[in-house]
Amino acid sequence: MTARAADRARYDRATAHLDAPLAIVDLDAFDANAEDLVRRAAGKPVRVASKSVRCRALLERVLAKDGFQGIMSFTLAESLWLARSGFEDVLLAYPSADRTGFAELAADPKLAGAVTVMVDDVAQLDLIDAAREGGRELIRVCLELDTSLQLLGGRVRVGARRSPLRSPAQLADLARTVARRPGFRLVGIMAYEGHIAGVGDSVAGRPLRSRAIRLMQATARRELAERRAAVVRAVRAVVPDLEFVNGGGTGSVQHTAAEDSVTEIAAGSGLYVPRLFDNYTSFTGRAAALFAQPVVRRPGVGVVTVLGGGYPASGAAGGDRLPVPYLPEGLRYDPQEGPGEVQTPLLGSPADDLLIGDKVWFRHAKAGELCERFEALQLIEGDAVTATVPTYRGEGRTFL
Repeated sequence: MTARAADRARYDRATAHLDAPLAIVDLDAFDANAEDLVRRAAGKPVRVASKSVRCRALLERVLAKDGFQGIMSFTLAESLWLARSGFEDVLLAYPSADRTGFAELAADPKLAGAVTVMVDDVAQLDLIDAAREGGRELIRVCLELDTSLQLLGGRVRVGARRSPLRSPAQLADLARTVARRPGFRLVGIMAYEGHIAGVGDSVAGRPLRSRAIRLMQATARRELAERRAAVVRAVRAVVPDLEFVNGGGTGSVQHTAAEDSVTEIAAGSGLYVPRLFDNYTSFTGRAAALFAQPVVRRPGVGVVTVLGGGYPASGAAGGDRLPVPYLPEGLRYDPQEGPGEVQTPLLGSPADDLLIGDKVWFRHAKAGELCERFEALQLIEGDAVTATVPTYRGEGRTFL
């Protein structure tokens, strides 16, 4: 029996009393992945990206482990909710235009002390001030550095289009603005190198593309390390008591941790290890989050149909954004249909061994987005469900 077949047997036994559709997290794999992130961070704390988890119980579980510290959130409303729930260090990773949320933040000392907001433009400071509605709490601010690799005088760009702040001078100028402006305190710098941390460098069957990605990433790492160090020096000249410099992502943990200017690492997808994180040479994780769909039809030899399963992930549309049939091994989509809104035909010889009501296990393309489809996660240890915990959706929270 292969390791994957053994996992299937465990998951089927653990959930035999539950009807699909359902989602699980294998806690043995989850904990092993967490330990690997800490090992790769080499002593620097790991800040957990909540968008990749979207379950308070699992955020609490990982933050209770040595080596993890703080949350990186994705909306202001989520940040305030987490702070009210007892999380004391929440870094909002994206700028916000949530005026109601800023009014709440500025009026509540507990929230203002726990939440740090992201800024890369003076207009964002103006919006926060206009939203205060009399609240005068000091707003903690983090500046975001653009990490993209730019070649040929900027005519070629590799990396996400995020912050407009790129040079040490630009960040130092905004740092001076924040430092002079009443009601704000600059506490950190963030730089997410998605083109390094979020792009696999070992694409199956694509050796030339994989080599090109590795070359690009090596070049990008060198350029960013030099520029990030210069940025940190420039900002610290303005704000000597800067609390943190955040960088990284699941795919670049050890590389980013090696930079002296970085004080903490961001990671989240490496806890669940969705399918987009299979193609890396820098680490190997264990699939920890899966979902099951029930077999509802047997249309013919070598074909079964499961209920639903059309859960595409965000990003540029393509086959890599689709879930993949994982267990039993050997199933594939019908290229004429793919994963469907209500039904999904699956092809392959394993289909002939599946009966009506059996579970087919899938892996989602991106980590936390799976939780937007399910109200609960079944937590599995060994071959038993040991807890059922709500996702954000299960708690009535759909922030994006």
